[in-house]
Amino acid sequence: MSFEHYTVLLKETIDGLNIKPNGIYVDCTLGGAGHAKYILSQLNDDGRLYAFDQDIVAIENAKKELADEVEKGKVIFIHNNFRNITEALATYGVTEVDGVYYDLGVSSPQLDVAQRGFSYHQEARLDMRMNQEAALTAYEVVNQWSFEELMKIIFRYGEEKFAKRIARNIEKERSIAPIETTTQLAAIVKTSIPAATRRTGGHPAKRTFQAIRIAVNDELGALEDSMQQAVKLLKVGGRISAITFHSLEDRFVKQFFKELSTAPEIPHNLPVLPTIASADYALVNRKPIVASEEELSENNRSRSAKLRIIERIKQ
Repeated sequence: MSFEHYTVLLKETIDGLNIKPNGIYVDCTLGGAGHAKYILSQLNDDGRLYAFDQDIVAIENAKKELADEVEKGKVIFIHNNFRNITEALATYGVTEVDGVYYDLGVSSPQLDVAQRGFSYHQEARLDMRMNQEAALTAYEVVNQWSFEELMKIIFRYGEEKFAKRIARNIEKERSIAPIETTTQLAAIVKTSIPAATRRTGGHPAKRTFQAIRIAVNDELGALEDSMQQAVKLLKVGGRISAITFHSLEDRFVKQFFKELSTAPEIPHNLPVLPTIASADYALVNRKPIVASEEELSENNRSRSAKLRIIERIKQ
């Protein structure tokens, strides 16, 4: 399978890391390897990139795409969830890094290959696993999770105001026969949403599919686990770049970076040194960086992308 992928906010993400040619960097979401290829072009033979992906197809394609850098030993691929970043890097003797970057969400190849079961536009068995070796699939979520669980994830992860109606109709349909395919599920969602609402805001199944995908892959839990570790791995001067594509991810990253870059509260009238009263991290950009008009003209999926960057400024 080809793994063609438009790299979103390519230069903004990597240049924002303030690359050191001999530095150690971590790509938490290898995907189509666009960011990896660009960062490797800026590293000398002493620099290293450790690239994570749950999807073995992405790794196999990247090995071909980056064959020269692989031969030089500049890039090391890690088939693992980025929530295991500290443990996985430790197996290579890496305990601190100069930069980490995330390109979150589902990649274009995963969306575009029908059999992966991510897309509501193409018929396939319900799957949605980023790691094809994982046990939980969208089929189990849709057919086996309770009405209450379905309603909760569709409302929380999809921010879908008709979550109750959608969950109730899923429950009704699966009591007759299992819901097997993406198009079956999309049709159920469509009939659950009022006609007037369906005429605005894109495909009616978009939010529900997003919610189920996030639940299948525990995306928000994995992101929190990973970032909590990543900030501790940073050397002083090291940075994290994070691209998000929906409000739940962006809200978490924004709040997490804000907490890290906010000085601890000191009891009133207590004399303290200025260094003690300052935060260990600083925001590189206070407002998210978004795609240029030029990029948007080339790739519509960049429209929802937001990039936030943070730097460690003291140990």
